[in-house]
Amino acid sequence: MRVPNFRKQFAIGGASRLRDRASRLRARTKSLRASTSRWRVSNAGLRVLALLLAVGLWIFVNAGEQGSVEPLTVPVSYRSLPPGMVIMNRPPDFVKIEISGPRTILSLINPERMTLKLDLSGVAFGQSEFKVFPAMFNTPRGTAVTSISPDQIALDVDHIVTRELPVHLVVQGKVAPGYQISSVEITPPNVTANGPSRFVAQLASIGTEPFDLRGLNADADRKIDIASPNPEIGFSTGHVEARLDITEAITDREFRGVDVQVKDSDFKFRVNPKQATLTIRGPATKLALLDAKTLAYVDAKGIEPGSHELPLQVTLPDGMQLLRQSPDKVRLRMYRERRTVAVDEHPS
Repeated sequence: MRVPNFRKQFAIGGASRLRDRASRLRARTKSLRASTSRWRVSNAGLRVLALLLAVGLWIFVNAGEQGSVEPLTVPVSYRSLPPGMVIMNRPPDFVKIEISGPRTILSLINPERMTLKLDLSGVAFGQSEFKVFPAMFNTPRGTAVTSISPDQIALDVDHIVTRELPVHLVVQGKVAPGYQISSVEITPPNVTANGPSRFVAQLASIGTEPFDLRGLNADADRKIDIASPNPEIGFSTGHVEARLDITEAITDREFRGVDVQVKDSDFKFRVNPKQATLTIRGPATKLALLDAKTLAYVDAKGIEPGSHELPLQVTLPDGMQLLRQSPDKVRLRMYRERRTVAVDEHPS
């Protein structure tokens, strides 16, 4: 019996399998090379685009890092002014600055966040000046303030004071003819003024808006506003109540050539002097209408014929007063002839 040569068979079979594997590997390698070649060709455009984007980003970053100068308008905040003090002038609300640095950073700056804050806690009465330095601005890292306008701020500071002032009623026009203001009452009579000392110290009293008197012939009550001489001054009240008492004007009037009347005479008479001068005080309107013809007289009742010196008497309406008269006495000559209705005075 012949024994098979297994070693030879195995060697022949193994070689065959190796050749098959090598063949398959070469086929796969060719296929992979073909795929890689096609991928390289199809993605060439993407590689070019990526390169362009990278170059653009590099240019943008480097351009942003270049230095630039940006003008800004920055608000000013005045803080911690001591109680009882006030700024009298009008300091600037903004300052203009120029800030340098990378453009990318400058473009992101908000001027409101760079507010210039001035601490006034130590400010004194009168004129003060504050120097503005670049370090007083809150700037981003990598930037610097190169210009400030104005670089100095002046303040005029005054004290707030209070003062009690009498109220003076201001009037315009005139009351009706023959009338006058007999009294004025203001409530409250005084007000408290509050404001800068330079203004309040000048005031001795405070006036009102005009009270129109035109045509008034009776008492009047009105609410009148306080007239502030300066908008910086405040008052404890903005108005007062004003009451005016209007009365007839009292005046004096002289009447000349007033005939002397003889009353209650049974006889004919002659009086000397025949006329008198009277000075009368009373309401102007009534004096203007007063008829003085019958005011002066002598009383001849019961007087017998003969020569007599009698006091001159004057009769006045209510509300009037005789100040002077001339003469005080007159001479009356009574005749024995009886009076008639038509003739009172003796012709001789």
